[in-house]
Amino acid sequence: MPNRTVTMIDNRTGEKYDFPILEPTIGPDVVDISTFYGNTGMFTFDRGFTSTASCRSKITYIDGGKGQLMYRGYDIAYLATQKTFLDSAYLLLNNDLPDEETLASFTEEMKKRSFIHEGMKKLFDAFPDNAHPMAILSAGVSALSTFYFDHLDVDTPEEYMEMAHRIVAKIPTIAALSYRYSQGLPVIYPDMNKGFTENFLYMLRGYPHHHIDLKPIEVKALDTIFTLHADHEQNASTTTVRVVASTHAHPYACIASGIAALWGRAHGGANESVIRQLEMIGSVENVDKYIAKAKDPDDPFRLMGFGHRVYKNFDPRATILKEIQQELVQELNLDTGLMAVAKKIEEIALSDEYFIKRNLYPNIDFYSGIILQALKIPKEMFAVIFVIGRTPGWISQWIELKEQDNIKIARPRQLYLGPLDRTPKY
Repeated sequence: MPNRTVTMIDNRTGEKYDFPILEPTIGPDVVDISTFYGNTGMFTFDRGFTSTASCRSKITYIDGGKGQLMYRGYDIAYLATQKTFLDSAYLLLNNDLPDEETLASFTEEMKKRSFIHEGMKKLFDAFPDNAHPMAILSAGVSALSTFYFDHLDVDTPEEYMEMAHRIVAKIPTIAALSYRYSQGLPVIYPDMNKGFTENFLYMLRGYPHHHIDLKPIEVKALDTIFTLHADHEQNASTTTVRVVASTHAHPYACIASGIAALWGRAHGGANESVIRQLEMIGSVENVDKYIAKAKDPDDPFRLMGFGHRVYKNFDPRATILKEIQQELVQELNLDTGLMAVAKKIEEIALSDEYFIKRNLYPNIDFYSGIILQALKIPKEMFAVIFVIGRTPGWISQWIELKEQDNIKIARPRQLYLGPLDRTPKY
């Protein structure tokens, strides 16, 4: 077997340094440079960590070139079309898909744990009516540690799982209440007769003593979005959760930090930006003008919802959501002006050499924004929807980190370019 190392030569001195190559189950080999500074006295520079593996993980795998995404070895298309969100949540947390009996038990536990402590209502009352739901959600998750203070030391697998089930179950309730309070609407409690995703839509849309008609396709569409968002390897918010977890912070604080990272318009807020841009374009007649602006190198305008940091071929999640969008259109007879604008942009992007050459294909944010709009979910709730879907992934990543033999606190280095020796001499 060949020597699995990479040799670096410092051309200034001729000094040679060897670094071991780590072999993954699948994907690029990884050069272990953990001793780089100790051996060379130098740091590496990797803006955005695009070439740096920050951890070992067995949870999610992405091949951006092939447009492939897998949770625990299961292809995302199989999970999104043949399984439910709770199947995927259980898979991420337990490394295996549940059988029918286990899923039923897990589902029942999620229902029972979905209610929040009544004292949390006082927290919601403290926010102004126009508070953003993401701000309220982040505060609500942080507050969980004050209502479950007897479980602050989460140190055993049993405690990990109890905490994981609690937060996965309560996030939709906190999310729905965040929106209801921001709008001054009456609180709707979880309904034990409804499933996970249906319950969230019910708490979001419902009114006391009033039946709401939720179409199966609506529940299916949102459940699919939850599944597609459940985990996505070491993205910005997941990395944030792991970095905060490396300080041994409580898991609720870690999840709250993930929510804060996800709020950014370049991450979880991207689908909201898609809708706002479609509204700005306004009509099909204006599409060509904005396409021209997007292609003009001197124009700062950029089309939202196209291209991806990781997927350089196509986003497999977008392919699934495109089919769901078509089902929604057919079953609900949707024919909005916004959808017409989106369809025109999509047709141009998929056939125009400018976009094809640059791999600017529609991504998950393009379709999820349109679908959430069709489901009558307010734009300010789009990132909240992302949080509900991503929570099982964040918790799974937290558990994986906690189960390591030695947790090393995250501490990146820097390339210092500031001034020197400005202190006055006496």
